[in-house]
Amino acid sequence: MSAQCIVVKFGTSTVTAGGPGPDEVRLSALCHQIAHLRAQGHQVVLVSSGAVATGRSALGAEAARDMPLKQMHAAVGQPRLHALYQRLFGALDIQVAQVLLTRSDVENRRRYLNAREALTTMLAHGVLPIVNENDTVATEEIRLGDNDMLSALVAGLVDADRLVLLTDQAGLYDRDPRVDPQARLISRVGATELTEQMRAAAGGSGRLGTGGMATKLAAADLARRSGCVAHIAAGAEPNVLVRLLQDEAVGTRFELVEERVQARKRYILGGPACGELQVDDGAARALIRGGSLLPIGMVQCSGRFDRGDAVRVVDADGTELARGIAAYNSEDMPRLCRRRSDEIERILGYRYADEVIHRSDLVLTAS
Repeated sequence: MSAQCIVVKFGTSTVTAGGPGPDEVRLSALCHQIAHLRAQGHQVVLVSSGAVATGRSALGAEAARDMPLKQMHAAVGQPRLHALYQRLFGALDIQVAQVLLTRSDVENRRRYLNAREALTTMLAHGVLPIVNENDTVATEEIRLGDNDMLSALVAGLVDADRLVLLTDQAGLYDRDPRVDPQARLISRVGATELTEQMRAAAGGSGRLGTGGMATKLAAADLARRSGCVAHIAAGAEPNVLVRLLQDEAVGTRFELVEERVQARKRYILGGPACGELQVDDGAARALIRGGSLLPIGMVQCSGRFDRGDAVRVVDADGTELARGIAAYNSEDMPRLCRRRSDEIERILGYRYADEVIHRSDLVLTAS
C-alpha cells in the first residue's frame, strides 16, 4: 500500500478505557500501533480527547456540569495528558508536538493556512502532531463534539487520506446496541447510503465524554465529503489501526462521497474572489501545466484581500486563468511582484511560503 496521511482520533472513552483517568496500558498499545504505521511510511496526526477527564481525575473531582469547572479540569488535565504522550511516544523514539486548536482556527481562511502550514511542517520533519481543542477557552467545543468535528476538520486541513474515529463502540449500528441486543453492526456505508434511520440510531455520549455516535457520524460524513475515507471503530479492538490500514473489515467504513480534488475545487470556488493577480506568459504556462504561482511571474495585483482569501489569476489580456488562495495579503503582494522567492523574507521581514499561491490551493478555470 502506498503511503497515506491518516488522522486518528482518540475519544475520551478510548483514552480512559472506561476508568476515571487515562489508561496507560490502552494508550501504550495504541501508541505502538501508530509507531508501526509511521514505520511503514504513513504520516499520522493524532487528535486526542481526554483533557477534562485527566484533570478531573488529578483533582479527585466529580463530573461537572458547570462550564468554568470543566474549563479548569481541562487546564489541569491538558499538560498531564500531553506529558503522558511525550513519555509513551518518547520510548518509541517519536518526537511529538502539542497543537491546541478551536473550530474557528480551521474555519477562518487565514488561520486555516497558518494551522495547515504548521501541521504539514511537523509532518515533513517527522514530528507527530497531537491535536486537542483548546478546551480552556473553547466553551462551545466542550459542549459539542468531544473533538469529533475537529478531527474531521483537521483531516481536511492536512489533506488526509483517512480519518479513524476510535470510541467505545464497535462502529455504527442499525439500532442503539446499548438498549437493543439485536442491534446489527453496519460494516460499510456507501456514498449514498447514509439514511435517516442510521442518524436516528446514533445515541448519546458516554459517561465521561461529550460526543456520542451522532457527532462521530457527522464527522465521518464531513470527512468523506472532503475526499477522506472515514472509519468508526473500537479503540479496544486488538491492533485496530494496523488492521484498518490493511483494509480489514473492522468497525464501520464510510466511502467517499466526493474525490478530494473536487472537494478542494468546491472550497476555492465557493466564495467570492476578493482580488486579482495578473501574471506574465511564462507564469500562465506554468499554471496550466499544474505549477504553483511564484512571485517572479506576478506582474501586478489589485483589490483588497487577506492571506487566505480567494483571488482571481488573470493573463495579460485580463482573461481569468485560475482562482486560488492567496498566501500573502494585498498590502504585501504588490511588493513581491517580479521578485524571486528567496527575496521574500528580505522584502517583507518574514516568509510564509515560496509561492504566492501554492498549486494545491489553485483551481484552473480557463477552458
